[in-house]
Amino acid sequence: MATHRRIDVAKIGEITVVKFLDKKILDEANIQELGTELFGLVEHDNRKSIVLNFTGVEFLSSAALGKLITLDRKVKAAKGRMKMSNIRPEIFEVFQITKLNKVFDIRTDESEAISAF
Repeated sequence: MATHRRIDVAKIGEITVVKFLDKKILDEANIQELGTELFGLVEHDNRKSIVLNFTGVEFLSSAALGKLITLDRKVKAAKGRMKMSNIRPEIFEVFQITKLNKVFDIRTDESEAISAF
C-alpha cells in the first residue's frame, strides 16, 4: 500500500473514498505530489470507483483543478467512475464558472456520492 502525504484513502466496499489533508491546495509542489498520489490510485492500485470528499478544503487553485480533470480522464479511461462530495459553496462556484460542475458528478455529501454508484 502506497503511503500518502496529501490524501487520506479509505475503502468502503469497492469504493475508494479520498479526503484531502490540505485546507488550501495552492502550492505547485504540493499539487504535483497530490496529482501523483491521486493518479496512482487509478494507475497502480486499479481503483475504479472513487469519491473525492472535499471536507476541510477551503481553497483550490486552477492547477489543482487541472489535476482533477486529468484524474477524471484517467478514471474514465480505466472504465471507472468518479464522484465528488462536500464541496464548499465558494469552491462550487468556481466549478460552476468553469462549467466543471457539468463535467464532474458532484454530490452534497459522501454518503450520497457512495450510494450514487
